[in-house]
Amino acid sequence: MTLMEDALRGKIPDRIRKVAEQERIDPERLRRLVASGRVVIPRSVHREIPPMGIGERLSIKVNLNLGSSEHLADPAAEVEKARAAVASGADTVMDLSTGGEIDLIRRSVMKAVSVPIGTVPIYQAAVSGDLTSEGFFKALEAQARDGVDFVTVHVGVNRISLERLKRDPRLLGVVSRGGSLTLKYMAESGEENPYYEDFDHILDIAREHDLTLSLGDGLRPGCIEDSSDRAKFMEFILLGEMVERCRTAGVQAMVEGPGHVPADEIETSVKAMKHVTGMAPLYLLGPLVCDIAPGYDHITAAIGGTIAGMAGADFLCATTPSEHLDLPTVEDIVEGTYVTRIAAHAADLTRPGVQERAREWDRRMALSRADLDWEGQFKEAINPGLARRIRHRRGVDLETCTMCSELCAIRLTKEAMERERARDQRS
Repeated sequence: MTLMEDALRGKIPDRIRKVAEQERIDPERLRRLVASGRVVIPRSVHREIPPMGIGERLSIKVNLNLGSSEHLADPAAEVEKARAAVASGADTVMDLSTGGEIDLIRRSVMKAVSVPIGTVPIYQAAVSGDLTSEGFFKALEAQARDGVDFVTVHVGVNRISLERLKRDPRLLGVVSRGGSLTLKYMAESGEENPYYEDFDHILDIAREHDLTLSLGDGLRPGCIEDSSDRAKFMEFILLGEMVERCRTAGVQAMVEGPGHVPADEIETSVKAMKHVTGMAPLYLLGPLVCDIAPGYDHITAAIGGTIAGMAGADFLCATTPSEHLDLPTVEDIVEGTYVTRIAAHAADLTRPGVQERAREWDRRMALSRADLDWEGQFKEAINPGLARRIRHRRGVDLETCTMCSELCAIRLTKEAMERERARDQRS
């Protein structure tokens, strides 16, 4: 039995109960959300990790991508990145390794952190030189047996969407690695995408391992010029059809969303995706709201992530300062994770079912600031260590911050109000 099948039969397993407790939601309501496919709780049958839910009426979660490349392939470095990401608050980690000992890196990362781990199996098929129909499924099955908790499969890149792309050419074409590898296979073989053509086989593998499927956005726009074109919306429709098949098979599924989208088009994209996929949990890479900020794309993505979260996105993939430039360092990983968590929290402040407890956090910070309670402020800060370092970096120990010093608005207001109260009492 998969978790979804248990939920469909009216059962409330421990996984659901624990997530319900974390998220302050009624367990029966959460069971119904899992049964309907509006919430996923990714965890392989081969791993024992704390459960974590993604979807409707739950807080927005953050994923961090890491992984080796052909020229930078150090397993120890990727483990360090995974640990740094989780220590910074990442809810999940995806290993996107394409160089070196890929199996060793994946297994090492899975041992190092106790959060759901995702992968993109087609990368391993390509790196191993087996970009064939058999290679597609060989990589998927091997990673499922290892115990990965969710996998990206680019089932929306097929002959139908390829024809749409040919009729509606883009400035940057296809920027998804998985999407471009699928196109390469189809162009060289003349065959259909194996993951699309034999999707039932994917469902069999997913059911055996209780593997959550992340239906990849292989045709996501890679620049503002290409945003919201017909190819992207064609893929939305195809992914919606695949979501229905997942639910019929009792397999948990979420859907991945667009990359570069101007701010005024994000709400349309998110709501369209949620609608055509039956409100499946939506996992967004960004969206980046402009193209001109290399080195700052963790910020362009965070801006888009907040807007997307307000429109209904459920899961944000952290973008680092290295995006478009380099393999991320540990420092980039930490920066990207925190900035994306801020974006997620900003959206949670408006999110049905989450808004009240999200605002509790901000209220605690406000109370600490009102009291000039610096230890309280550090405790409530999303990155306490950074806040503490900045506060003390000049070696000046004041009751107020060194920006305002004696002209601290909070202190001056308190003093003024105290005088007013004393005057009122005397009169």
